[in-house]
Amino acid sequence: MSFFCLLWVPFFYIFRRSFSNSGGGSVFALLFGSMTAVIQFLLGDLVNPGGFGFSRWIYGFIDIVSLPVLFPVIIYTILLVLRKSSGGNADFAGFTLFWLIPVGALRALSWSAERDPLLLVAVPLLWTALAAGIAFLIHLMMESYSTIVKIGYFLCILLLPVFGALAYWAFFSQQALLGFLFFIITQIPLGLSFVLKT
Repeated sequence: MSFFCLLWVPFFYIFRRSFSNSGGGSVFALLFGSMTAVIQFLLGDLVNPGGFGFSRWIYGFIDIVSLPVLFPVIIYTILLVLRKSSGGNADFAGFTLFWLIPVGALRALSWSAERDPLLLVAVPLLWTALAAGIAFLIHLMMESYSTIVKIGYFLCILLLPVFGALAYWAFFSQQALLGFLFFIITQIPLGLSFVLKT
């Protein structure tokens, strides 16, 4: 399972590149992904997870599932704004996945002693679903000419990381049915991105 956590993100990155004409990640993403991974590895978790309640969901959102994906998306957005790019050639997924490669490597190292399939298998799957899914929704939002449709896509972008953290929370709380439901919801934009945007 540790090898899955270590290798899944780079494998998915290569797999996705074979299906798309995107520009891919950048050295900047790899460098800053490494820096943030090392900093978090040294500092530890930002949130005390507590038990099975809201604090566990917040912990899943910030430390485990969602923020590790949202942070590079935000950084990439800032870079596009600074470069005054229209976003037409933007590759949010490639940048985010490249950023997550060192994150996955260090998480595999820190989580390996626990041998928890939730952390070592489900979480990397959620990372890639969020990275590709959010990028797909951003692309649809930028292509749309309708303000209402843009707002709808924006709300989906906000909700997707919430569902990712809910999947982690439900599996941790041993609510397998809810966990699979939220997990599948999180995977839907990823699946659509391959069907509609390959």
